[in-house]
Amino acid sequence: MSAVKAAADIKALGFDPRTVKRDFPIFANNPGLVFLDSAASAQKPAAVIDRVSNFYRTDYANVHRGVYRLSAASSEQYENARVRVAKYLNAAHESEIIFVRGATEGINLVVQSWGAAFLKPGDEVLITELEHHANIVPWQLLRDRIGFTLKVAPIDATGGLDLAKLEALITPKTKMVAVTQLANATGAMVPVETIAKMAHAKGAKFLVDGCQAAPRMKVDVRAIDCDFYAFSGHKTYGPTGIGVLYGKRELLQAMPPWQAGGDMILNVTFEKTTFQDSPARFEAGTPDISGAIGLAAALDYIEGLGLDAIEAHEAALTDYGIAALAKLPGVRLVPAGQRRFGILSFAIDGIHPHDVASILDQHKVAVRAGHHCAQPLMDKLDLAATTRASFGVYNDESDIDALAAAIKAAQKMFAD
Repeated sequence: MSAVKAAADIKALGFDPRTVKRDFPIFANNPGLVFLDSAASAQKPAAVIDRVSNFYRTDYANVHRGVYRLSAASSEQYENARVRVAKYLNAAHESEIIFVRGATEGINLVVQSWGAAFLKPGDEVLITELEHHANIVPWQLLRDRIGFTLKVAPIDATGGLDLAKLEALITPKTKMVAVTQLANATGAMVPVETIAKMAHAKGAKFLVDGCQAAPRMKVDVRAIDCDFYAFSGHKTYGPTGIGVLYGKRELLQAMPPWQAGGDMILNVTFEKTTFQDSPARFEAGTPDISGAIGLAAALDYIEGLGLDAIEAHEAALTDYGIAALAKLPGVRLVPAGQRRFGILSFAIDGIHPHDVASILDQHKVAVRAGHHCAQPLMDKLDLAATTRASFGVYNDESDIDALAAAIKAAQKMFAD
């Protein structure tokens, strides 16, 4: 598809990134900013900023604990946010939505509650070479405590997941398969629906790290048939410090609390404590009330733009970016399988990625440099680090043109 036709198709969906950009105050306050680091954390629209600010100005009180008007209003908004997230993910019930600090905490919750309760020596957990550290290290820590086997499915020569080898690694001993839906370091897409079928065929549970996917495409946890799904609010145009863990209701009900404190109990004596049902049993203490409300506003904003339009927009930008970088001598895209989406990770001959990012910043182009919390993948690719450009709803082709121009300036600086 040509860039012109892609732009026309996206416009037909009612999506114009130049108009969208005006919704984000960061750009008015930083003229000329080219922000290409949404995979690390997305910028916030005024609708989210105002929603959080207005909540603190007009409605704030602690939730679930007061009979007075403000507490009731705050509790209602917090629980309405849970309903909003359930709708966004097409969960069967809002009780399947747990608010956490982010995807990292969501995965740790599964590991420390489900894993500690149901894994035993001789069991197997399968992850992949594409994973973020948040879906590697928690399993390692529990493995060292319990003694199960942690297996790793490899990528193939294209940088995509080798599905045949992954399926071969799933055995009757496999109790959990945990994968990313969209690799944060490379942009490689993972066919999670297919892997869910593979896992369930052998009786294993299936967890998806949806951090990069949730802001960019429709997520239907029932269509995927995942047992757990985690994503972060701050990558989804919402506040920091809030995230979501979805879990199938029957699994959550069978899992013990992983933190203890106020609001997750039914009754406490010095001899014994009984606990609330999910989700309350997993939300000990005062939650991030404003974060949940801000996240709901962010999801409203995303769906107002249209997820089909966002996905088409970012797919077209990805294609445009691949073509633009391919024209630059000495620039190598990191392999990302058959479908790369929303993220371009690259290396430039003779220039360290950190130097690249510093020079690009002088041209007001903000990108990420490093191992992207995916050191095992970098080791597999024989790279110490890469430079990563990632897209959001506010980016357009002019941002990629600015990226390419800044790369040329960096190359010229090192050539001189």
